[in-house]
Amino acid sequence: MKPFFTIFAITAAASVAVSANPIVVRDPIVTFSIARRFNSTGTANIVKADQARAKVLKARSQADKVASIDTAASKIFSGINVPVTNQATFYTASVGVGTPPTSYELIVDTGSSNTWVGAGKAYVETSSSVDTGAAVAVSYGSGFFFGEEYTDTITVGHLVVKRQSIGVAVFASGFNGVDGILGLGPVDLTDNTTSTGGEIPTVVDSAFAEGLIHAKVVGVSFEPSTKASVTNGELTFGGVDYTKVAGPIKYVPITSTSPASDYVGIDQSITYGSSRTLILSATAGITDTGTTLVLIASGSSILLAHFTRVNPKLKTLPDAFAAYQKATGGVLDGNTGLLKITVDQFAKLESLFFHIGGTTYEFTPNAQIWPRALNAAIGGDADGIYLVTADLGSPSGEGFDFIDGYAFLERFYYVYDSSNSCVGLAKTNFTYAKIN
Repeated sequence: MKPFFTIFAITAAASVAVSANPIVVRDPIVTFSIARRFNSTGTANIVKADQARAKVLKARSQADKVASIDTAASKIFSGINVPVTNQATFYTASVGVGTPPTSYELIVDTGSSNTWVGAGKAYVETSSSVDTGAAVAVSYGSGFFFGEEYTDTITVGHLVVKRQSIGVAVFASGFNGVDGILGLGPVDLTDNTTSTGGEIPTVVDSAFAEGLIHAKVVGVSFEPSTKASVTNGELTFGGVDYTKVAGPIKYVPITSTSPASDYVGIDQSITYGSSRTLILSATAGITDTGTTLVLIASGSSILLAHFTRVNPKLKTLPDAFAAYQKATGGVLDGNTGLLKITVDQFAKLESLFFHIGGTTYEFTPNAQIWPRALNAAIGGDADGIYLVTADLGSPSGEGFDFIDGYAFLERFYYVYDSSNSCVGLAKTNFTYAKIN
């Protein structure tokens, strides 16, 4: 870690960025809301921002990690619920830090695992603040931060976690309008992010270690909205909120394919319409609350030699994004980076089908378009119709061929069980909603 951290800090300073019946433990549930917010960093093209994030995530591959699933992978418990706010291009949670707590608006992120503050509102030291003496630095593609690592009391809804390791930014770039990140991804992602090396327990890990929750599980409920900022989401620590689902939660193991296996990665394929036109062959990618869009890979001649050994008749690699563009008739819009379709094309638009494990999840035509009332937030025309499935910006066959961002997750209930290395999805009342 030390060589990486030194290089990162110097550079930054110089640039002054398995389905089963669940077991329910009947504990009290505390609600914690999350909010969806428009990214006020000035990024006009959300595709470029998501692609930059994807590039960094893919490059962060870690060796010698094997994804596995426990035989008790379906043990999902009731837990502590926390509201979150829909902020148009990401979701935030109000998190208290210190004693008494100072409230910070943090991005809800299953694609990273460090929790940190100080991008906007400055960190306030209190009686529970302890400077560990370690430096910390993390890059997210479209932003980064570096600073000091502290331990402090974290208040998330009614969940109070003592001695939580938390980064305090000395400098941050790319996070205007928010105060930092609430990292909910695999703890391995924190390895070597501080000058002392090793892993940093996530908020979920710490809550479990302190006996505040009975399982290292996070349930996520997002809701589609046509408002730029609305508190309409929920995090559940330690389990799931069954009032948010409209059917069984189906679980699949974290993919074993690297580098997607480093994250909340799954295997899936995607088809389009009643003809089940193949868009994305069965492959590995990730689920990520910190990514706005649904990103799918492009084809590339670079890997053609490898694939022609399997299929000598293959002349080009499958291009998932091109297949989707052809199926929808969308035209690439230079301002937003998204595919744009006409009113007539929208009337003919058919559902995408995400095949995950033994379950198919329907992504309806209404789910596939950006909320038209929020077109201005992404630099689009007021009456334009933009598709939320976009180009990942890298070729197929690299073990990281898609990102199911919050545009997808808004239509389903989402569970990350780090104890058992599995992911759960379920239909909700918003799966077939015509909110756009």
